[in-house]
Amino acid sequence: MRRVAVASFIGTAIEFYDFYVYGTAAALVLNAAFFPNLTPINATLASFSTYAVAFAARPIGSLIFGHFGDRIGRKSVLVASLLLMGLSTAFVGLLPGYSTLGVWAPILLVLLRFLQGVGLGGEWGGAALLAVEHAPRGKRGLFAAFPQLGPSVGFFAATGIFWLLSESLSDDAFKSWGWRIPFLLSFLLVAVGLFVRLKISETPVFAKVMAEQEASRAPALEVFKRHPKEIVLGAGGMIIAYGLFYTATTYCLAYGTTTLGVPRSTMLAVSLVACLFLAAGTWLAATRSDAGGRRKMVLIGSCLAIVWGLVLFPLMDTEKPVLIALALGGALFCMGVVYGPMGAYLPELFGAKVRYSGASFAYNLGGVLGGAVSPLIATRLQSALGSSSVGWYVSAMAVVSLLCVLALPETRERQLD
Repeated sequence: MRRVAVASFIGTAIEFYDFYVYGTAAALVLNAAFFPNLTPINATLASFSTYAVAFAARPIGSLIFGHFGDRIGRKSVLVASLLLMGLSTAFVGLLPGYSTLGVWAPILLVLLRFLQGVGLGGEWGGAALLAVEHAPRGKRGLFAAFPQLGPSVGFFAATGIFWLLSESLSDDAFKSWGWRIPFLLSFLLVAVGLFVRLKISETPVFAKVMAEQEASRAPALEVFKRHPKEIVLGAGGMIIAYGLFYTATTYCLAYGTTTLGVPRSTMLAVSLVACLFLAAGTWLAATRSDAGGRRKMVLIGSCLAIVWGLVLFPLMDTEKPVLIALALGGALFCMGVVYGPMGAYLPELFGAKVRYSGASFAYNLGGVLGGAVSPLIATRLQSALGSSSVGWYVSAMAVVSLLCVLALPETRERQLD
C-alpha cells in the first residue's frame, strides 16, 4: 500500500508540475515570446487562450485513456499518460519563439499544449483509481488524498523553480532563455515517474473484472448511458475547485504583476506560501471524509468559497504582500476542502466497469467549465468592471458547485466492485 500511495502521488505531482509550469509561464512570459505584435492586454488574452486549449483537450484525453483504462487496466494507461504529458512539456522548452519561427511558433505551442491536455486528461482518473481501488474499505479517502496532493506539490515545485530563476537571473536572461529551464526539467521527472509506476501492480478491483471477463466493450458509451446524472453533477461539483485554483494562481499572478505592479519575485513567493494552504485543505478534507462523508466536506468547501470570493480581491488590491498571501492562501484552502474528497467521491459514483471513463470525464469536464475560461473571463471582467466583479464571478461558480453536489448522494459506504 505504501508503494501504491507513492506511485499515485508521484505521478500526479509530476503531471501537474508540467501543467502548472505552462500556466506560470503563460502569466509571466509567453505573451511576449510568442505574441509580440499584440497589445499587452490582447497578448495576455492570447497567452491565456493557448493555456485554455489544454482544458478543451482534457475531456478528449479522459475518453481515450478511460476507454483503455476500463478495457486493459489502470497501470498501462497511467504509464502512457505520463509519457505523453512529460514529453509535450519538455518540447515546449525547446520550441523557438516568434522571432525565429514566426507564426509557426504559436501554432506549435498550441499543438503541444493540446497534447499536454490529452495526457493530463488520462492521468487523474487512473491515479485516483489506483489509490481508491487498492485502499481498504473505510480508508479510501485517506489513500485518495495522496494523488490529490499531487497538484499542491506540482504547483509548489513549478512556482518555486520560477521564483528561483527570477531571483538569480536578470530580467532579460529570464525572458530570453531562463523560462525554458522548468520545461526542460520534465525530461528528468518523466524518467523518475516511469521508474516508480512500472513497479506497481494492477488494482484488485479491475483484476477481478478481468478475471470474470466483465470488461465493457465500449465503456465511454456505457457510462453516458448509465450515469449521465453523475457525470454532469460531478463535473458541476468540480467547477469551483478549478475556478478558485486558476483564478488565484494564473490570473492573480498576471493581475498582481501587471495591474498592481507587484514585483514578479514577490508574487511568486506569495504563491508559494499560498500553496501550503492548498495542501493543508486537501489533506484535512480528504482524510476527514472517511468519517464525515465526501459530500459533507465538498459542501463545506463550496460554502467557504462563496464567502471568500467576496474578500479575495479587496485583499489583493491592498498591494501588501501579507494580505495578498492571505487572499490567495484562503482561496486555495477553500479549493483544497472541495478538491481533497473528490479523489474518492468521483470514483465512488461509478461502477467498476466504467469507473475510469466516468470519473475522468466528470473531473475533466469540470476543468473545462471552471478552469479553462476562468483566467479569460477574469481578465475581461477586471478590464470592464473592476476587480470586485472577478470576486463575484468566483462566488457564482461556488454556488453552482454547491447546487450540483446537493443533488448527489453520499458514497463513502459504497462497495467498489
